[in-house]
Amino acid sequence: MKTTSLNQVHQDMNAKMVDFGGWNMPLHYGSQLDEHHSIRKNAGMFDVSHMLSIDIKGNNARNFLRQLVANNVDKLTQSGKAIYTCMLNPKGGVIDDLIIYFLSESWFRIVVNAGTSEKDISWIEAQRDKFDSELEIISRRDLAMIAIQGPNARIKVWQAIPGSQAATENLKSFQSIMFEQYFIARTGYTGEDGFEIMLPGNNAKNLWHALYKEGVAPAGLGARDTLRLEAGMNLYGQDMDETTSPLESGLAWTVDLKSDRDFIGKKALIEAKIKYQLFGLLLLERGVLRGHQKVVIHRDSKGSTGEITSGGFSPTLNSSIALARLPIPLSIGDEVQVLIRDKILQARVVKYPFVRNGKSLI
Repeated sequence: MKTTSLNQVHQDMNAKMVDFGGWNMPLHYGSQLDEHHSIRKNAGMFDVSHMLSIDIKGNNARNFLRQLVANNVDKLTQSGKAIYTCMLNPKGGVIDDLIIYFLSESWFRIVVNAGTSEKDISWIEAQRDKFDSELEIISRRDLAMIAIQGPNARIKVWQAIPGSQAATENLKSFQSIMFEQYFIARTGYTGEDGFEIMLPGNNAKNLWHALYKEGVAPAGLGARDTLRLEAGMNLYGQDMDETTSPLESGLAWTVDLKSDRDFIGKKALIEAKIKYQLFGLLLLERGVLRGHQKVVIHRDSKGSTGEITSGGFSPTLNSSIALARLPIPLSIGDEVQVLIRDKILQARVVKYPFVRNGKSLI
């Protein structure tokens, strides 16, 4: 099983370790619920070093990315700026969702999901070989990544990394900067403010301990999932994959179909007939919404059906919530039925995100 540079630190903190896509990762450090609330109310940190940073270097890097991803990298004009996007196959299915950072005209950095990293590298290299074999595709497994999230996250980072406040206090969302050994980005996966910091793996332990000393709570995969679900953020392999279109997965905003630029999967998206849309669900009865549960919409005698893609209990709302791919047209406020084991329970269609910056949006 693969381990991050912080593996021993997690074990020393008595984390419950689990296999996550072949990586030995912390599920929680005692209480998933406490970790969730710490991030909503104060600050917490995740080891996300299992995710892979990929540097794309060369004079043709921007042109390559123009055709590789669905969003338009021409939006990246300021060094450090980032965009979220999807990498598609020719049928318009999602190979992976990722963040692209613009560092210079000859250097872009991509961060991809852990479970898809090997597939992603193979796909990127294959497209590179067709486009410009001189481009360098560099896997940065030497880097660790720590996400610090919560309303007090930035202050805690400034306390833990002397001198970092002046360098980062004016960073806006989806901007990044190099400060000493740290690549600091104002991004995250929780619906809270904060930073994601990349740094040499052999220095990650020192940063983790410095943050912990400042009162940043360690958090595991369990809290990360409930936080991202409340924030209405997609999880690859559940809310989208190679068989689903970003247009039916709540990711149309990451797809640029307006410019003349061509990209892999564009033709399929233009020709596709959109029959489903990703909606939020709020369970109105006792129970827990889970992935793959069937959803019935009684618009006619048959009742059209959809499926929950991600679901669970929301600690912030004290209710069960879900993301579901449902047939359109459907309106916010409509009620649907969810088949949970041998029961049929009522749920209401709601707009997501459910929670942002610690506050309920429902």
